[in-house]
Amino acid sequence: MRNSDIVTGNPASNHDSTRLPAEQLNSSCFCSSLDKSALKSALSCEVHDDKLFELIEERCPYLFSARPVFISSTQADRIEEVVGALESVIELPAYQELVLVDAPDIAKRGAIGARGVFFGYDFHPDGANLGLIEINTNAGGAMLNVAMARAHRTCCLDDTQLAQAVLSGAKFENEIIQMFQSEWASARQTAPLRTIAIVDIQPQQQYLYPEFLLFQRLFATHDINAVIADPGELFFRDGALWFGELQIDLVYNRLTDFMLEAPESRALHDAYCEDAVVLTPHPRAHAIYANKRNLTILSDATALAALGVPQATIDILVANVPFTESVTTNNAERLWNERRNLFFKPVAGYGGRAAYRGDKVTKRVWQEILSGEYIAQRVVAPGVRVSGTADSPETLKFDLRSYVYNSRVQWTAARVYQGQTTNFRTPGGGFAPVYSLGDEEVTAELKAISDAAGSRSCCANDCK
Repeated sequence: MRNSDIVTGNPASNHDSTRLPAEQLNSSCFCSSLDKSALKSALSCEVHDDKLFELIEERCPYLFSARPVFISSTQADRIEEVVGALESVIELPAYQELVLVDAPDIAKRGAIGARGVFFGYDFHPDGANLGLIEINTNAGGAMLNVAMARAHRTCCLDDTQLAQAVLSGAKFENEIIQMFQSEWASARQTAPLRTIAIVDIQPQQQYLYPEFLLFQRLFATHDINAVIADPGELFFRDGALWFGELQIDLVYNRLTDFMLEAPESRALHDAYCEDAVVLTPHPRAHAIYANKRNLTILSDATALAALGVPQATIDILVANVPFTESVTTNNAERLWNERRNLFFKPVAGYGGRAAYRGDKVTKRVWQEILSGEYIAQRVVAPGVRVSGTADSPETLKFDLRSYVYNSRVQWTAARVYQGQTTNFRTPGGGFAPVYSLGDEEVTAELKAISDAAGSRSCCANDCK
């Protein structure tokens, strides 16, 4: 078992042999493994302060799924393989030159060494392959996953596997600190990292504000003074970025104003352009990783070959990045006719905003798509995780989010939901741990579930 270091299902009584064993387990295991008391303890940490747990319960009660998601070890390996292939292309000077042609000037400048923290590679499982849905450069949820790793207690894992799962959260937390320190050092800074500003618009009103508090607490345990700030509260003066009387060394950027164009981002914009602060992630990272128009290159064998990408890498990408093309007047009629097999997304969109599943597109919405800047991506269905009970199953969807830094997968989580896109507002949904099991392990668990049918437990480990 590991956390990357994952068809509508039927109840366990009617396994479909055409599906992968991990898919069958997602449709058969009804264990509720989230331990609320362990989650409360993880969120209160050493200070035994329950306010953060209470804030999450009140404001965002569906952040954490009660059930884990299972993937095969082959799928886990495939995630790393696809991420490695994507990163190798994105690093190519020819690729960067191509995608930056029409980018704003701020995206074309260097970033004094910073690579960008928390790149999020979002996938739908697609049998033995994957479907890369998008890449984000300010992917949220990492610290929530650290807490979650400590709160899922049992579910189709033996004691050794469970201990490894719990310890993986602590390892990820250490990697997060090392990542920020690396960003600081990569910017050729020799003094210790002393201050961080976690920046977002009206941060206290953000849905994931509890995560900002977790980051603030983590930084404090490593002698880093972290503040949570709206960009309008920052000032650029005397060659430095300030929050009140506190000089800011590094900004952890959670803004969706990716190019720092809004008036309230002016101080941050000027400090970044003057190399007066380390900004991570930064405009260049968004332009070369997260602009959805880039998917038209990363999914196109001909475009990749023109960049000099090796054939083996092209094969990996074509198999795992759904074919994507820009919506234009030239292909509009064809795309309209093929819309049921397509998903339409704005090139600069985020969080599923203004994105449309083709089979739901009306002619009015189609005109909005044609008048905007959109891409059309081949649909890859999300994964399926059955919730509820064996007697009354409920089908939920899930995608996979891999957090990546410096071309390496740090962690993979699932986001369980109902509806068109992930929303963290689905009862029983939210972030879920991803357990990678070999097919033989999954088969053994499926047999245990079958043997336990009719008992009070669905699997061998007697999950509650």
